[in-house]
Amino acid sequence: MSTSSFPGGTSLSHLDIYADAAPDGVCGGSPHMHLVSTEAYVVVEGRGALQTIDREGFHETELEPGSVVWFTPGTIHRAVNRGGLKVIVLMSNAGLPEAGDAVMTFPADILGDPDAYAAAASLGEADGREERVSRRRDLAVAGFEALRDAVTAGDRGPLEDFHAAAGALVVGSAGAWGRLVRERPLAQAEQSLALAEAIARGDVAHLRDARVHQAPAQAADRRYGMCGRIRAYDVTDLEESPR
Repeated sequence: MSTSSFPGGTSLSHLDIYADAAPDGVCGGSPHMHLVSTEAYVVVEGRGALQTIDREGFHETELEPGSVVWFTPGTIHRAVNRGGLKVIVLMSNAGLPEAGDAVMTFPADILGDPDAYAAAASLGEADGREERVSRRRDLAVAGFEALRDAVTAGDRGPLEDFHAAAGALVVGSAGAWGRLVRERPLAQAEQSLALAEAIARGDVAHLRDARVHQAPAQAADRRYGMCGRIRAYDVTDLEESPR
């Protein structure tokens, strides 16, 4: 890995949280969980909340401009939009969520059937995609509500069942995840360690290779993500900034 890699082997995107309401009247995205990756929000505009379910139960964190919040693997999260909420998302292990490290909180009967899960998660062709986004979100909210109500009542059984079902759902694809971690965040950490050790030896040769890099300009189109309309920055093949 070269020194041009984006810091930490992370991914970077701009996210406009969905503004339409789910059946419970709450505006926002599809609740889901990452099994390996940590995610961070930096709020740049608007207001809202992050609703989470973890070992401590259900919690709601208020979000406003300047808020910074991050959540570790296993945290079920739902982004709530209470007015123009826009965030910058930093995700560890760039490429891993796209490789399957994200499971939505669909009801148990869907989670237990890989074909049913794939059908419910798919957005299909461009025509009618917005309607399918809402339908997918509503399914995930239904499962989220059941998990929230259970943990609030002191019953962790459904949450443990969800963890097990999520793991079973991705076990077939997880074998390739280690390669992504080794090639990106681990390789970058090892390179930083090597540079630190070089400096300790009095070797500063790598400083001659210093460069500024800039991500390519982003297209105006935003794809449909789990939490909102997302514009991902391409930081995997960085260009040098013009001098």
